[in-house]
Amino acid sequence: MNYAQLKSLYRVSEIGIHYKYKVPYKERVHINSPTVAYDVLRLAWDQNKIELLEQFKILLLDNRSNCLGLVDIASGSINTCIVDTRLLFSAALKAKASGIILSHNHPSGSLIPSKNDKKLTEKICEGGRILDIAIFDHLIVSPQSYYSFADNGLMPK
Repeated sequence: MNYAQLKSLYRVSEIGIHYKYKVPYKERVHINSPTVAYDVLRLAWDQNKIELLEQFKILLLDNRSNCLGLVDIASGSINTCIVDTRLLFSAALKAKASGIILSHNHPSGSLIPSKNDKKLTEKICEGGRILDIAIFDHLIVSPQSYYSFADNGLMPK
């Protein structure tokens, strides 16, 4: 086997990481409460889907709780949405986020967190502790209102 053949056996893709903020620092929304987070999410949510299928989104925050951006993590069915935490944290790491606010909707309109909602929040908080990324809240959103895990004492310590 010659060198060219050997080299072709071990080809790997080069991974590049780059990010450019589209919104200047002074123009970023300061997320200082669940109400502000909900307002941002409600404006960004596709109102034709909020009562149709479950979706999971995250707000990425800098170290001063200014919003770096919003990421669509997953879309599901009428009553479930599978969240890949690797995708969630890869977005946070790429954006150099210091914190995250989790959010999802219940197409039924119910704002009561399910057992699975609580388990997922615990899992993501555990990953955040390992990666030194704060998980500030988890909001369940509807067109009319929201439920905040933080305001209701459900965020894991």
